[in-house]
Amino acid sequence: MSEPTRGAEARSALRKALRAQRAAVPPAQRIAAAQALVAQLEQVPEFMTDRRIGGYWAVDGELPLMALMGGLRAREQQYCLPIVEVDRRLRFAPWTPGDTIATNRYGIPEPVCAAADRLEPGALDVVLVPLLGFDRGGHRLGFGGGYYDRSFAFLRDRRGVGKPVLVGVAYALQEVDALDVQPWDVRLDYVATERELIDLTPPP
Repeated sequence: MSEPTRGAEARSALRKALRAQRAAVPPAQRIAAAQALVAQLEQVPEFMTDRRIGGYWAVDGELPLMALMGGLRAREQQYCLPIVEVDRRLRFAPWTPGDTIATNRYGIPEPVCAAADRLEPGALDVVLVPLLGFDRGGHRLGFGGGYYDRSFAFLRDRRGVGKPVLVGVAYALQEVDALDVQPWDVRLDYVATERELIDLTPPP
């Protein structure tokens, strides 16, 4: 068996294991984690000051983000949700609770808006990135579709913190010792869990 095949099979098995582990989080623990996450994210300077914050609609056991909404509203920040486009890239659209949504082909709710109102990834200031697994090298294991890596490929060769700032969001139990780095992977700047904010930015 070739090395790439072994690598792909290992990543697939890891995704399956991490997804099952995340799905097993009890509802009460999930709610508590969502509340605790707020304090971790509030340690990211740009999250507290910059205008456009990209998030996600939690599905399949992902850590929910609704506890953030009150703070964002108080700071007059704009919360944006991803929209999967036909080119397999993400655009983002402003959304507030109560706005119209529609389910996409993957069963994930998206804002309903005109194409002209959709934002390019580079227009955001901070993006909260869902994931299945992460390590302390800033590497993320996604769902295998490549949407985030493709959409934020312009950040791949950055030396310091870029724009937008990429913050992985996960339960602490989703941490793994090390992930194989793929050529298309885009490094995270931070990972926020219910327990801590992990600063992955390079030293000045």
